[in-house]
Amino acid sequence: MQDRIVSFPEGQERVVRDQLGRALRDLRISVMDRCNFRCPYCMPEDKYHEDFKFLSSEARLSFEEITRLAKLFAGLGVHKLRITGGEPLLRPNLSDLIGDLDRVEGIDDVALTTNGILLPQHAAALKAAGLDRVTVSLDSLDEQTFLDMSGGRGSRDKVLRGISEAVEAGLTPIKINTVIKRGVNEDSVLQLLEKFRGTGVIVRFIEFMDVGTINHWQRSDTVPAAELLESIRSRWPVSPVERNYHGEVASRYRFDDGAGELGFITSVSEPFCGSCTRARLSSDGKLYTCLFATSGVDLREPLRNGATDEDLMQLLVDVWQKRTDRYSEERARHQGHEQKVEMYYIGG
Repeated sequence: MQDRIVSFPEGQERVVRDQLGRALRDLRISVMDRCNFRCPYCMPEDKYHEDFKFLSSEARLSFEEITRLAKLFAGLGVHKLRITGGEPLLRPNLSDLIGDLDRVEGIDDVALTTNGILLPQHAAALKAAGLDRVTVSLDSLDEQTFLDMSGGRGSRDKVLRGISEAVEAGLTPIKINTVIKRGVNEDSVLQLLEKFRGTGVIVRFIEFMDVGTINHWQRSDTVPAAELLESIRSRWPVSPVERNYHGEVASRYRFDDGAGELGFITSVSEPFCGSCTRARLSSDGKLYTCLFATSGVDLREPLRNGATDEDLMQLLVDVWQKRTDRYSEERARHQGHEQKVEMYYIGG
């Protein structure tokens, strides 16, 4: 290998930057491509039916392989990890991985995104292992709308029970992610905020977007955050709040009466590509530098074929330093021309 790994002078922060000057700070790790829901915007039943061939257990990265990669990413400046799926709680013994990741030097935040159904069984063990917090996907409090958006799987009450168990376990602050699709669940917005105002749970509304190619996205399906904010302000006064850190994707607001916080993720109406610090690792070991990517770089093969840590670190550096992704800012130019990786495969 001719090029040597980027060195970081003693006492200086470790930073690797892409072509647009964006540092690598966050890694989302998918541990499972399967899910126990069939949300039509992510994993519709007609495609992901009972005969669909998901990855074999051997094809997925082992916990040891994930931890090895996490250590290398931490060596390049990553300090936040998020465990995703599919549904990550379908991965057996996940708390063992959480414990391993929690001990990685340089990692100061380990979070998990889940549909919440299995949280009652796992919340306490995850917290004990070192998980800091959870984000729960919940698209409506109306039972029928919930079922429509989960593909008829699970139940609203089970998700709410999971949220309660996560609160009890101390996996806070808990965030709820709600994908809003026009004509489907706009009326869920005020109901969700009414439910969680004053509880410490933060509801975030996500603009329905064109992740992957199977959700048949059209811009007319997206309800812009500004429209939702106008509706919310007709009920409760809210004021904007500064982001917690550079690269945070949500635009934050607080209720003026002190009843807590809410947020919006505006990939369609107000893209935030310029501050994106995230990389994504699929459960079979492919590295993606954008949620809307068309392809990834295989890390599993070198992992299993004797690559040294230096070899792998150099590969990570090369991938990130070549990164130019800004799909959301260029959506119109890309629209209809590319087969993008599906959301269930790399997490949202």
